[in-house]
Amino acid sequence: MIAEKIYIKTATADEAISMAYAHKDDFCYLAGGTDVLVNKYQGNKESKCLIDITGIAELKQVTITDTHVKIGSLVRLDDLKKHPVLQASFPALIIAAGEVASPMLRKTATIGGNVLCENRCSFYNQSEWWREAVGYCLKCEGDVCIATGGKKACFSKFVSDTAPVLISAGAQLEIADFDGTHIVDLETIYTGDGIKPRNLPETALILNIILPLGHDFLIVFKKLRPRLAVDFTSLTTAVSTDKHGNLRMVIGGVDPKPVLIKGRVEGNREDYIKSALQKTRVVDNDFYSRKYRRDMIRVFLEQSFEELMR
Repeated sequence: MIAEKIYIKTATADEAISMAYAHKDDFCYLAGGTDVLVNKYQGNKESKCLIDITGIAELKQVTITDTHVKIGSLVRLDDLKKHPVLQASFPALIIAAGEVASPMLRKTATIGGNVLCENRCSFYNQSEWWREAVGYCLKCEGDVCIATGGKKACFSKFVSDTAPVLISAGAQLEIADFDGTHIVDLETIYTGDGIKPRNLPETALILNIILPLGHDFLIVFKKLRPRLAVDFTSLTTAVSTDKHGNLRMVIGGVDPKPVLIKGRVEGNREDYIKSALQKTRVVDNDFYSRKYRRDMIRVFLEQSFEELMR
């Protein structure tokens, strides 16, 4: 017997969360759909209930105050460049958003969806028949990580392009759930577990991404991928400084979570690079080899330091 498919379109955040609780055993929020629908087609996502949140107008706004800018989670990536405050204060975010996928997809994909982009692996993000033929991995209910041969941990890689820039600028999330609304630092939602890469409740809904103003951030963004469009990242770095001399290095694409290293502008760059190499758990689950991606971490960070100090 074919299971019933349920589609629910909501108009408010409260309604979406209520519907999520009503179907919490088997549902998925649907926004831009550029990842969710592909994963459903490949059999990596099989939720029978889709809760469409694209009609929630309050999540499509960019709000500016004296101290912060709030970006609604449903703001499309292509629309970020239309906001002069973001262009002036966070140009690296505009660049990072412009590196996601292709021009057509960026007109649909949302910033909230990119922040929550599902971890990827070359042995997992395949068709269902391919995965069955090669053998199921830990991320799809198998008993081994095909990339490493280990049976304890999944190392699917974190691939958001916008999150490293946001974290480098001290971004926070405004999150709503059935028990109310709360604010957390963006980097704290990522677990480092490739199977369950986020520690958010399934029913939680991101309302806004919050960025602080007045810190005079300088941010250098870099991305490694085979082509200049469409491809997910093989390595992403975002390195920032602010007017107080703080240095933040965020590395994505080479670990199940974004790796954050904090320091000072006057600190030892070589020590920072060594720390980055020690903390990133790079495995062979990508188009490029593990060694090449590790080598490129050093290259990207050294280039970023030079650009910032220039």
